[in-house]
Amino acid sequence: MESISAFEIIKVGIGPSSSHTMGPWKAAELFLNEIQELQPLKNISQVIVRLYGSLAKTGHGHGTDVAVLMGLAGEDYTQINTDTIPEKVTAIKTSKTILLGGQQLIAFDYDKDLIFEYDKSLPFHANGMEFIAVFNNGQLMSRKYYSVGGGFVATEHDNTINQNAIVTPYPCHHAVTIAENCAKLNLRISDLVMLNEQAWRTEEEIKNHALYIWDEIKDCIFRGVNKSGILPGGLNVKRRAAELNEKLLAGRHCNDVNEWIRAVKASDKSFTSINKWISCFALAVNEENASFGRIITAPTNGASGVIPAVLMYAWCFVDGFDEDKVVRFILTAGEIGTIFKKNATISAAMGGCQAEIGVSSAMAAAGLAECLGGTPEQVLMAAEIAMEHHLGLTCDPIGGLVQIPCIERNSMGAIKAITASNIAMESDPKSAKVSLDAVIKSMWDTAKDMSEKYKETAEGGLALNIPVNLPEC
Repeated sequence: MESISAFEIIKVGIGPSSSHTMGPWKAAELFLNEIQELQPLKNISQVIVRLYGSLAKTGHGHGTDVAVLMGLAGEDYTQINTDTIPEKVTAIKTSKTILLGGQQLIAFDYDKDLIFEYDKSLPFHANGMEFIAVFNNGQLMSRKYYSVGGGFVATEHDNTINQNAIVTPYPCHHAVTIAENCAKLNLRISDLVMLNEQAWRTEEEIKNHALYIWDEIKDCIFRGVNKSGILPGGLNVKRRAAELNEKLLAGRHCNDVNEWIRAVKASDKSFTSINKWISCFALAVNEENASFGRIITAPTNGASGVIPAVLMYAWCFVDGFDEDKVVRFILTAGEIGTIFKKNATISAAMGGCQAEIGVSSAMAAAGLAECLGGTPEQVLMAAEIAMEHHLGLTCDPIGGLVQIPCIERNSMGAIKAITASNIAMESDPKSAKVSLDAVIKSMWDTAKDMSEKYKETAEGGLALNIPVNLPEC
């Protein structure tokens, strides 16, 4: 088994879904790249896209159609001005053309060339899609891709993880191996991850990249607490982070993110106030995510608010929390995410929400315990506790939108992560009855036993029992 970088698990993304937005966007890019290895895009007369399984059933609500259009148009989701996306999509629909790869203008009828196969699934994975190119000479080229969670894309034969996957000096594919390597080398978990990450980057680059992610997190939360109104999609969900932020700051206005952080740090530090701030941080991120905003995928978009909320909580309310600890937090959390990725899943379409909020909560719990001075065993115990109390969590988004219950669920995941970390820090791991590896296996077993209707299909749970009248997309 090859290693996965922590920065493949925690990375810059775009809302509202890593599996339904980022994955299809990336798949469109891969398809165009594969074509261009054989012949120029000017030889293409038509492109047809078919979405299957969960991508079809909740595709409109998750913006899968938008992602495919932007990917085919050659846009980069890490760079695009997200405010321009609606305008670009409208232009494609109304003109019935698309500038393929940003180079070749071809006819494209949204209603005919982008097909939602609601009653069909591909056998390899629930998030399947097929891209078909028709060339001027009448020949066809067809490729199937699968969005396997966290923005990763696979075919039956390859996976985008493999582009950056290598064998590290001290491979850690299970929690027990992490503990063994830490004991053998007398290292903290974050120090062990730092050694392994140098297989991809220098130590300076690792620290800089972690702090770049931290800057993105701060900016995302600040954007979220300064936007009010109704989220897109037709559910008429009201943004709440801005109103909560205003109440907690007693109406004080802040001109930039650093001024805002200083104000948060100076605010009331009662248990109730801090608890509300944690919710505010998580809500802010996931309201941005629901609006096609730029967020940090950690490990998915649906769960993108948990790690930022816990990290911002630590930055504002934990004594002595500095940039060194931010780096340690991100490295530790990312490594825990790789363990879930390699041994279970981080895709709600495969494992329900336990695979997203549950994994992110485990990652955050481990990161916080590491920064609180936990032993490797306590850090792993924190991750285990957090996941143990997310087992069986279903994915049942109302209307297929990443809003209800997804946005609030991030607040719950963040609070559980902090609680799990605190419990682990006051515990002796030698007395623990459940290991992290055992809970990961239990999560995967639960995922395989879970009814398909609770795996991001909007065909069960809240999605079935809450009546909504959404506009046609």
